[in-house]
Amino acid sequence: MHSGIARALFELLSSMRFAISLLTILSIASVVGTVVRQNEPFNAYLNQFGPFWFPVFEKLGLYSVYNAGWFLVILAFLVLSTTLCIVRQTAPMLREMRSFRERAREASLRSFAHRASLVPAVPAADAVARAQAYLAHAGFASRVADNGEGTLLAARQGSAGRIGYFLAHGAIVLICVGGLLDGNLPLRLQVWLGDKHTTAGNQLIADIPESARLGTGNPSFRGDVFIPEGRTTSFAVLGLADGILLQELPFNVSLDKFHIEHYENGMPKRFASDIRVTDRTSGETTQHTIEVNRPLTVDGITLYQSSFEDGGSKLAIKARSLLPGRPGVLREIEGQVGENLAFADATAGFSYTLEFTDFKAFNVEDMSGGQAGEGEEGSAAPRGMDKLQRHLGSGAKGSEVRDMRNIGPSFTFKLRDPAGQAREFHNYMLPIEQGGRWFLYTGLRDAQADAFRYMRIPVDENGSVDAWFAIRDRLLDPAQRDTLVSRFAARSFPAGRGQDAMREALVQSARQTLGLFAEKGYETLGGFVEKSVPEAERGQAVDVLVRILQGLAWEAWTLHRERTGEPALELNPARATFLNDTIAAISDSHFYNAPAWLQLDGFEERHATVLQATRSPGMPLVYLGALLLVLGVFAMLYIRERRLFVLVKPNEALVAMSSNRRALDVDETFREHVEGLAAVLGAPVPASDLREGA
Repeated sequence: MHSGIARALFELLSSMRFAISLLTILSIASVVGTVVRQNEPFNAYLNQFGPFWFPVFEKLGLYSVYNAGWFLVILAFLVLSTTLCIVRQTAPMLREMRSFRERAREASLRSFAHRASLVPAVPAADAVARAQAYLAHAGFASRVADNGEGTLLAARQGSAGRIGYFLAHGAIVLICVGGLLDGNLPLRLQVWLGDKHTTAGNQLIADIPESARLGTGNPSFRGDVFIPEGRTTSFAVLGLADGILLQELPFNVSLDKFHIEHYENGMPKRFASDIRVTDRTSGETTQHTIEVNRPLTVDGITLYQSSFEDGGSKLAIKARSLLPGRPGVLREIEGQVGENLAFADATAGFSYTLEFTDFKAFNVEDMSGGQAGEGEEGSAAPRGMDKLQRHLGSGAKGSEVRDMRNIGPSFTFKLRDPAGQAREFHNYMLPIEQGGRWFLYTGLRDAQADAFRYMRIPVDENGSVDAWFAIRDRLLDPAQRDTLVSRFAARSFPAGRGQDAMREALVQSARQTLGLFAEKGYETLGGFVEKSVPEAERGQAVDVLVRILQGLAWEAWTLHRERTGEPALELNPARATFLNDTIAAISDSHFYNAPAWLQLDGFEERHATVLQATRSPGMPLVYLGALLLVLGVFAMLYIRERRLFVLVKPNEALVAMSSNRRALDVDETFREHVEGLAAVLGAPVPASDLREGA
């Protein structure tokens, strides 16, 4: 019973169908690994695929296909299956390569597709000798045997082509074993065996426990080395599942200078790192420059130029107040990326920790406007491939024309309250043009998994946000509300024209409108209209409220210029558009959830390089396997095994040929051999079609 089960299992694992099935699955998985960007932050996948599909794809391991457990298991089974295939086929194939088939019978030879009958003009003994000499001259190895029906010359040529089978299948084994060694299988084994445990990534190196550290003797790894300019490190960070492991390097790496060159649109053209490598045993130091496609190998570890990040740039910030009745700059801040500062004001009643998380001097974005989103007016929802391409990664190609532009520096920071809750902000330094108008963009998100929601602050004719802040301060300041309302009513209904009642009604409406708007902007006004105005009249009511807000905003702007001694302005379409954008941004600012807007006033950039450190013991196996695969495929395709049989009888010489592959030149080759044998035997060439037998 057990013998039968073992035999059946061996038959399954060593069958070619099983190996091909595994290879097909791996091929499909490799396609997924090419289309979906691998080893990206989980937040990027969450934003790309949404909350429903994100956990599904995470469970399937699609974010790191080549290191997924199921992928490694299939790879291991493919190694086992292919190895058993080789073991199973070796003995019969070697026998076939050594065999001449000299026991072939006449009836069998006459059933060959390629056969011909010759009538020799020489005695049978001479015919055998002449045929044997011809076969040797034609490159055949032959053996003579008397099978009772005559003298059989069994010849073979190209049997070495079967070696291609062993080369190709052995190459697959070597490549798969190399892949297993260079993957994170050794790392997973250490974790599964309980020797090592991952830890959180947001820790200082000194705080990482010993259970999350790997020694210099680790046989295989692939991790990232982060080095700011002027700093030194001797560790690589290895990502695994939802944590990290710290890999110790046998040398120290210092970054002297990071070089980056850009195209005109701001896209990186070249980046390279000037590094110093110091051996921790001998103390010997060497200098090198690493750039893309020019790696460095030290002590069996290869360092690749992977990417770059901010290395602690210094930032000059103005914290402009968003508190009602507290206009101006709350404070000026100088900090650097990675630093945490106290940001508090007892009189204003807020206390935060300001955490600078990132800075980018160049932000290259697609400013073409893109395609209309799904459900937008005048645009059909994307379907089929168009919809799929929006969710693909490196393997996707879109058909839309892009306008890639550098929109200037930006920085990212968090405001963390005393309870530990943090909101993240992303602010740009320079105005960005949209539809002929210019805005400063400031983004907000409440969680790392969320996408940024951007508030657009319009800039005035001088390219400044001073006008927006001045209008906002006055519109939302209860102390200035009566002044604005009185000025607006007096401008709309001047005194002395018998319009006192209308002016008073406008005062009441304007005061109420401004009070509602000061609570939550358009949201409060919309709720008021829905509750107090019949549905048929809501559109007209909204228009009236918007006109009142526009008038009040104009008065706030005019009052600001009067107080600062600036000349009066005339209302024109461009300024009316600016007022509309200003009111919309003021409404959005109610949901900004911060006491101040941090304006980037200056910076001193500092780079950090990200190198990928790899130890790949399987790489020579992969290269050797690739070479053997090429040789094996070449042998199987171009070294053709052919067997030629000549059965010499007293009055006939039967010629038959077989080939392991039906190629186009088999018919012509058989005709040439028949004609050659006919010539040496003095026999006439058969007049019938030799391709299908004579």
